[in-house]
Amino acid sequence: MAVPKTMRALQYSKPEHYGLVEVPVPELRENDILIKVKACGVCGTDLHIHEGEFIAQFPLIPGHETVGVVAAVGPKVKGFEVGERVVADNSELCGTCFYCRRGDELFCENFQAHGVTMNGGFAEYCAYPAGRVFKIKNLSDVDATLLEPASCAAHGLDKIAPKMGSSVLIFGAGPTGLVLAQMLRQCGGCHVVVAAPQGLKMDLAKNLGAGDVYVELSRQDPQAQFDKLKAENPYGFDIVIEATGNVKILEDSINYVRRGGKLVVYGVYSSKDRVSWPPSKIFGDEITIIGSFSETYKFPAAIDYLDSGKVKVNGIVNKVFKIDQWAECLESMRNKSAIKAAITFD
Repeated sequence: MAVPKTMRALQYSKPEHYGLVEVPVPELRENDILIKVKACGVCGTDLHIHEGEFIAQFPLIPGHETVGVVAAVGPKVKGFEVGERVVADNSELCGTCFYCRRGDELFCENFQAHGVTMNGGFAEYCAYPAGRVFKIKNLSDVDATLLEPASCAAHGLDKIAPKMGSSVLIFGAGPTGLVLAQMLRQCGGCHVVVAAPQGLKMDLAKNLGAGDVYVELSRQDPQAQFDKLKAENPYGFDIVIEATGNVKILEDSINYVRRGGKLVVYGVYSSKDRVSWPPSKIFGDEITIIGSFSETYKFPAAIDYLDSGKVKVNGIVNKVFKIDQWAECLESMRNKSAIKAAITFD
């Protein structure tokens, strides 16, 4: 495959300031794979990056959900051929810091992430370590952008470690929440209640069979539905997952947790957000509060679930844009007409 010397990319000079640029194609390190990008997913994290939040470092080419084909390989790479369809894990870890040496790579003190702290997939080409690149077969390029969120869901499943037959309440019907709900039903045999506002995402949750029960929340005044949910589940739930990123819902979520249960902080929140929980309740009810941030080494599991069709993702990406339509893409994420969006390249 002929690789050009330069490429088009979407680059941020600083928060909220971006443009299309012509930049050199990334140089390969000896263990790198150069991916010709076919599609790159857009998620809520990209909105935070646009605002300069999360852990973004600028200047930056965003895009952390990269799918494409192998365009070239470094001299020490084995097992990959030019033209093979692949997906990339966006993280790069040092392997030598305090946490890496303990096997806690997610907390790597030198953690880097393509599309967040280093250049990512909103470009025609992107280079990744071969150990972070995985082959795919059946998923379309657009649907394969969900493998990165699905790997985060798989990590969340590991953290939750549900007991067989647990009752689960998940607030939110966003892409990663819909994947996690399906994984919980399959892996834990869980009874899953999905609570989310009426509209596109809830309709999709039903179409995908993400839950056993669906609670459609009014967008104007959902209090009646919240009260009914508590009345119909007086003992609460073994596992409550807050997947909306809404700090008010997170604060109230603890009131749905059964004694001895788990509360999972799963959404992406602003760094200034705060919650207030009575420690006496956490102490007396022995509630476990779990954070689930990202993933390490869960791409193989995510591919097993999605590429096989065990977890269904068709329809989650409902908006597709070209790189020069970034402003339109951002607006679709803000106004929530996009359940999930993707940038595609010819």
